[in-house]
Amino acid sequence: MEGVKHIVAVASGKGGVGKSTVTVNLALAMAAESYRVGILDADIYGPSQAQMLGVGEGVRPESAGENRFKPLEAHGIQAMSMAFLVDIREPMVWRGPMVAGAFQQMLTQTVWDDLDYLFIDMPPGTGDIQLTLAQKVPVDGAVIVTTPQDIALLDARKGIEMFRKVNVPVLGVVENMSLHICSNCGHSEPIFGEGGGERIAQEYETQVLGCLPLTLSIREQVDGGRPTVVAEPEGEVTATFRDMARQVAEQIRGQGAEGPEISFSE
Repeated sequence: MEGVKHIVAVASGKGGVGKSTVTVNLALAMAAESYRVGILDADIYGPSQAQMLGVGEGVRPESAGENRFKPLEAHGIQAMSMAFLVDIREPMVWRGPMVAGAFQQMLTQTVWDDLDYLFIDMPPGTGDIQLTLAQKVPVDGAVIVTTPQDIALLDARKGIEMFRKVNVPVLGVVENMSLHICSNCGHSEPIFGEGGGERIAQEYETQVLGCLPLTLSIREQVDGGRPTVVAEPEGEVTATFRDMARQVAEQIRGQGAEGPEISFSE
């Protein structure tokens, strides 16, 4: 894609596991590592990146010529979402081909400005948008978001299998809501189970990029348009996201690594 060096899909297979929260914080963490970063919100039916990035209702992207538009900027990253193009209160009552077409238009008609990484916040499931992405652009890798709960792991497996079928490498698993931490006493409890991310990573010979707690502050920050990486740049959760970003970048660099050049001399 023009103006984009690397594309990373963030998927879950299931809704409600915090995939969009992980996407926005992971993108911001990558930007904090001095990369140029963008987010494409591929959830046409339920876009959420506009609110998470603090973009006001009614803000529209600028035109960049016929049928092309510039992404909006928020917190130092570029972003495009269906929420920037329509009234967010209006439901998108569209069939699958229309949704895939809208996604393809956002993908190809957005004029990204020299991005190192474009993170695509995928919708739940393994349907039209996922296939459109696999067919239209070279995706460098996928990050799978799950909770430790067995029900979430069932759908996470489907997400991993889908990317394998279309030859997209899975860079790793993010286990969200690993522990609930009480805001009063600090006691932690694995209310959704334990070790789910590690089990699925071992099963598919990938790795756990990081584990995130279930805390009130993370939810409040994305709802308020200031995700954790922006709101608490020195915090423990931000450190986890930055470590994930470094792992993603390292793996993608490794995919393009070439063998050593050997020369002989007297």
